[in-house]
Amino acid sequence: MSLIIFDQVSFALGAAPLLNQCSFSIEKNERVALVGRNGAGKSTLLKLTLEQFSPDSGIIKYSKGLKLSYLQQDLPVGDDEPVGNVILTRVGPVGEAILQYNSIANSDQPNLTELERLQHFIEEHDGWNLQNQVLAICTKLKLDPDKKFNAMSGGWRRRVLLAAALVVEPDVLILDEPTNHLDIKMVEWLEDLLLSFKGTVLFVSHDRAFIDRIATRVIDLDRGKVSSFPAPYDTYLEFKEKALEDEAKQRAQEDKVLAQEEAWIRQGIKARRTRNEGRVRALKAMRAELSQRRFQQGSANFKIEMDDSSGKRVVELKDVVFGFDAYPIINGFSSTVLRGDKIALLGPNGIGKTTALKLLLGDLTPSSGEVKAGTRLQVAYFDQAREALDPEKQIVDVVSEGRDFLEIQGKRRHVISYLEDFLFAPERLRMKVRQLSGGEINRLLLAKMFSQAANVLVLDEPTNDLDMDTLDLLIDRLSDFEGTVLLVSHDRYFIDQLATKSWAFEGNGVVREYAGGYGDWKVQGGKWPDLDDKDAVKKAQTEVESSGQAEKTKAQPKTTKKKLSYKEQREFDQMPAKIEALELQIETLEAEVAEPGFYNQSPDVTTTRLGQLESVQSELNEAYDRWAELEGMIN
Repeated sequence: MSLIIFDQVSFALGAAPLLNQCSFSIEKNERVALVGRNGAGKSTLLKLTLEQFSPDSGIIKYSKGLKLSYLQQDLPVGDDEPVGNVILTRVGPVGEAILQYNSIANSDQPNLTELERLQHFIEEHDGWNLQNQVLAICTKLKLDPDKKFNAMSGGWRRRVLLAAALVVEPDVLILDEPTNHLDIKMVEWLEDLLLSFKGTVLFVSHDRAFIDRIATRVIDLDRGKVSSFPAPYDTYLEFKEKALEDEAKQRAQEDKVLAQEEAWIRQGIKARRTRNEGRVRALKAMRAELSQRRFQQGSANFKIEMDDSSGKRVVELKDVVFGFDAYPIINGFSSTVLRGDKIALLGPNGIGKTTALKLLLGDLTPSSGEVKAGTRLQVAYFDQAREALDPEKQIVDVVSEGRDFLEIQGKRRHVISYLEDFLFAPERLRMKVRQLSGGEINRLLLAKMFSQAANVLVLDEPTNDLDMDTLDLLIDRLSDFEGTVLLVSHDRYFIDQLATKSWAFEGNGVVREYAGGYGDWKVQGGKWPDLDDKDAVKKAQTEVESSGQAEKTKAQPKTTKKKLSYKEQREFDQMPAKIEALELQIETLEAEVAEPGFYNQSPDVTTTRLGQLESVQSELNEAYDRWAELEGMIN
């Protein structure tokens, strides 16, 4: 059943149309990922769907009584209102009426006439039930309705906006970059929530792992045209590549025919005879079509300037302790960063990953312990706060720093040519930094960073707002980079493609080193506690103290290893097969839930399957915990 139909829709904000006679539909119970280059018009398409814009031509049809809700890309400036009020202000006139009613009712001299009017309006629109729904959604999303909105982090503010989008129980939930400002833990929470949502989801995202887990279909916006492809993302890429190959062949054939007709028209008198007027008109039509062709935007094509190799040891940490007041960030961590390592720092927002980078760079001094830098280090730093960029500077001046030419890969490159590698057209280079989009600012930071030779790259959230093509190129270049990379990112695909090891910040100063990236960390039983959970924090603190005690007793004679009982040994031996079986069961259930028609079944069937999935996931987590416990008993 089609909920939304675009029929020959065109829309333009400039010379080239963002949508050019587009026709497609959004079906019931789908989860559709909208993808495309930065600036292709994805957010505009969402606003057309929400009727915030009107098409220049064509029509958009909606099924009768359809309810839409929207999670915007940019976070609003925080205000001093409680969370419950923020949600009510975003659900339309009824929410506003409830707020006005409560304000007047709580005043010293309430206006009874106005109260009566508001009460009638609220009751007419079932507003008191809406107020109860706000409290219910706050409970479901673990939000305190009385907490001040401006006292919350970016990730929690986004959760409040999601609550406002869900409280009206929409048929179609529209999300524009929903993972922005969210750490991995909260992204996975959002994925679980969307998988259990009993409606249709249309979303824009550059997070490949998020798309793979959520999307049942991918629609691609490219040069004003919309095409539909199957999910997951790798399948979309295969079909998209084939479509581009077919387009290239068709255009080559059209060019061949056009060349033949142009040669014919130049013959002169024969082409002007009456009997050939149809052919002349056809040629004019071909010329007009050629002039309207839109070629795919070029891809970024940058390279990383490698400095002479650093020493083998880049940084050595010995028993490092650092924190603020009573909040420990690192408590007794030791490790060695070697040349060529690619290390990901994992952990929730606010746990201290950026602080740890500053300790490694020497910008901060540990409370105790030692951070010892190696020799011949040339460090380039990508700062998520973008402090390296002056908003009033022109694009070209940010990179050139007064020079016309740069030394890149041993060759002189004009700064304009170099910036074209990062998709900055020459005519735009006099724009100021503050005029750029988020993706453009990140590309400019990469351009500035890679214009200097380095053997150590420190990347703090480099993937924000970058389109997929630029992300893939960045992964390729960093993979080939022979120096050392330290990175902080909440993009799981990016981490898994690059990281050779991970430092996981697991709460209350606990930092552990794992081989591989985020997926490997999870497989090895890695987890960080909920920082709001006092029992988890206490447990983490006990682990720190225990590990510290273990360090002190290293020099003492080793105690005899504990031998597992027969029952425990058998349980330990069978655990890998049990975990593999549970993972296969989860994979089967997730595939069933991801089917387009899953939610068309009766509620009893869907609820049962979702309950099974949750139960098996819980059983898998317990199995990993038990395996780690048994392994610890014999190590």
